[in-house]
Amino acid sequence: MHLIYGGTFDPVHHGHLRLAIELKERLNIEQVVLVPCHVPPHRAQPGADSHNRLALLRLAIEGEPGLTVDDRELGRDGVSYTVDTLRQLRAELGADEPIAMVVGTDAFAAFDRWHDWQVIPELAHIIVVNRPGAELTSDGLPAELLLARQADSPEQLHARPGGLTLTVDLPLLAISATGIREAIQAGRSPRYLLPDRVWAEIQALGLYLGS
Repeated sequence: MHLIYGGTFDPVHHGHLRLAIELKERLNIEQVVLVPCHVPPHRAQPGADSHNRLALLRLAIEGEPGLTVDDRELGRDGVSYTVDTLRQLRAELGADEPIAMVVGTDAFAAFDRWHDWQVIPELAHIIVVNRPGAELTSDGLPAELLLARQADSPEQLHARPGGLTLTVDLPLLAISATGIREAIQAGRSPRYLLPDRVWAEIQALGLYLGS
């Protein structure tokens, strides 16, 4: 199964990386593909440019065979829509390869406002990671979609190319990229919230000082 985990990774931190490893092990797959977003459709512009965020992400996963990076969204002009990435992947991987995307409950709560959202379940499975304090409205379209397509186990996702949803509870590290950026801007150290090599590169490049 080809699993993509998208985000701005602004900057990448241990919460992102640990979640990716947890998903790899829970879903019994060889790799999780991290997909950095170029122009996010639902949030402010990142504090670091795409080139630097990609470099930090590659630095963070160096030596970890279970994680890889797909930078296709950084090469597309305009807003980075998940559906465009999934269409490309489906064309490349063929009609039969299982593809899945990861999203937190906070983001999935607004799924019916995503660009061409109705097409996404036809292209891939949707794995929803439960986040504390983020619950779906029971009568909303995202909750209805989740229930109507709910898989009972990860094994079901491996058996078909897409169309299912799976809710997972994983150990989550309470780390936020926003908090890291704010700490750096205030002159505080974010060490141990992100890999040392990433922090060293942020300092070398002078990133986030004015974000």
